[in-house]
Amino acid sequence: QVQLVESGGGLVQPGGSLRLSCAASGSISNFGAMGWSRQAPGKQRELVAAISGGGSTNYVDSVKGRFTISRENAKNTVYLQMNSLKPEDTAVYYCYADRAYIFPTPRAYWGQGTQVTVSS
Repeated sequence: QVQLVESGGGLVQPGGSLRLSCAASGSISNFGAMGWSRQAPGKQRELVAAISGGGSTNYVDSVKGRFTISRENAKNTVYLQMNSLKPEDTAVYYCYADRAYIFPTPRAYWGQGTQVTVSS
């Protein structure tokens, strides 16, 4: 069992930046797949960014070139650097960890989420 705790969300103006962190209670080196999804009010949850144990990454088209996912196994932490934020990025962001290759499966562990609001 592992617990994931997200932090770094908040209110930011359009064009601004935020860095989300996801700290795991145990070692993440056993989890090949880690990443972030988000859910906006009235919308389905969507996968935003994913990273494999080997460092391969995958992004949803709407954030390519603006978001960067990274992982630091020594600190059991995954990050999501978000630049050039837009109002449509407003959502609750959730971190996941899974023993799959890169994408979450029904066996994935999920954090409680952190709110990101992009507004002037």
